Amino acid sequence: MVMNAATNPDALPQPMGDFKPVDEWQAHIGRLFYGLRGRRVQDYYQTFASADYRLAHALAADYFSRVCAREKKWVRDKGVRGKDTVTPATPLPLGTPLVVHEWGPGNGNLAACFLTHLKTLDKDGLIYPRVRYVMVDMHQAILDNAQNHPDLLSHRERVETLCAEASSLASVKDGTVDRIFCNELWNDLPAKLMLRKGSEIEEEYLRPNLSEKRHAVIDDWSGFVRAFDGKNVAALEAFPAFLEDIIWEKEYHKAEWKDVPYRKTITDFLKQIDEHVLVPVNLGAIATVKEAKRLLAPGAVGFSSFDAGADEMAVLNDPEKPCYGLFGGQYSFMVNFALMEAAAVYMGIRAVTIETQREFIGRSLGTNVISLMDLLASYPSPRSLQPWEQDRLIIRTIQAFKDRYRSPYQRRIEMPIRSETPPQERESLKAILQALETDGIPDTVAYLTEEEINGSMAGLEQLGYHRDTIMAVLATPPQPIDYRHFFF
Repeated sequence: MVMNAATNPDALPQPMGDFKPVDEWQAHIGRLFYGLRGRRVQDYYQTFASADYRLAHALAADYFSRVCAREKKWVRDKGVRGKDTVTPATPLPLGTPLVVHEWGPGNGNLAACFLTHLKTLDKDGLIYPRVRYVMVDMHQAILDNAQNHPDLLSHRERVETLCAEASSLASVKDGTVDRIFCNELWNDLPAKLMLRKGSEIEEEYLRPNLSEKRHAVIDDWSGFVRAFDGKNVAALEAFPAFLEDIIWEKEYHKAEWKDVPYRKTITDFLKQIDEHVLVPVNLGAIATVKEAKRLLAPGAVGFSSFDAGADEMAVLNDPEKPCYGLFGGQYSFMVNFALMEAAAVYMGIRAVTIETQREFIGRSLGTNVISLMDLLASYPSPRSLQPWEQDRLIIRTIQAFKDRYRSPYQRRIEMPIRSETPPQERESLKAILQALETDGIPDTVAYLTEEEINGSMAGLEQLGYHRDTIMAVLATPPQPIDYRHFFF
């Protein structure tokens, strides 16, 4: 919850800290969120790689094709130049070990599916055996959980972990990494919220307060505040859960530029934004681009980030756009892809590609794709349904694909039945879930192909979907704020 003190001062019973810039509090809460809930992240949100495989397979196919093309070119150029003219500076010659980094590995599913598909594609065993796959995260609990993904067991000798911030990998030497990717990491990283007021730049400051209800059940308030201020996860585990009970006050202050990099890039960008319009300045994400540029080897395949955000100035200039969301009490920022590109250009990165995530995956599969969420949103008046009716729609929609969708992995969809579901419906939905195959749709953010949808259309129409609406969704252009792929 975010509010101004003047709006409802009675709802701000106990400040837990002082006013600080948004990015400082976001980093603070992020450390606590992953420390307290790192092993249960999926209880609070799903990513496109938590259970689905299609993003990982698209990345593996893209990597395989790029490495093959690069090595064919190396052999061809070596033949043209002659053996004596090949120097140690020749980018990643044939047989070189291939270091792949994943920053923010989540539950390990993306790593498992990437390596499995890469191994399948590499029929001659020329690429997969050379891969060293490094999962990077600043939270050891996340790495431990990811490393234990059951489908990673067969790739154990290829996989390593590195507990560090993605923006500061001091133990990794310059120019030693071939491929870096991250999925829904940037929105977790510290970001400032800035606006222009005349010739001045202001930024949003926050102060955390604990709700009156949660404050009442904490006996040792001073001990709680000390643990919160010191980010003492072990001590905070002894207190009631509180992250979702924080009420945030906000104020605006003149920007403090002392520790902010790329000041000119940011101020030049804000000149294109109307006065008083708040925009995200994703400093943590920008820092990862700088680090990736340092780590990538000459001739490396490159860096990819997948996240939700906008790249059009008209969208970023909209005062009504959502700059952030709160999931499990943690801030998640929209990515300002236009500013990310400007920062990359300033760093000397010559070519940046920004496309929708759907385009990237659809190109790999040679067809149109949408997520199950997109399909569900096309249902006539889905918001008019009661929560248990929405759950029923999800389960029966998944059931409609039972003869058309086949995953190469075994995943059982987890979906508890709400207590308010009528008894007869409850038993029916339980039976459907129990009967679903383990190689069916794994979760609500899984990608579906146009062919799978067309093949299941009769069942979808029986549920009340309209064919024309679904086909329109398949052909729809990107949303103003959409999941995008940033590549260099």
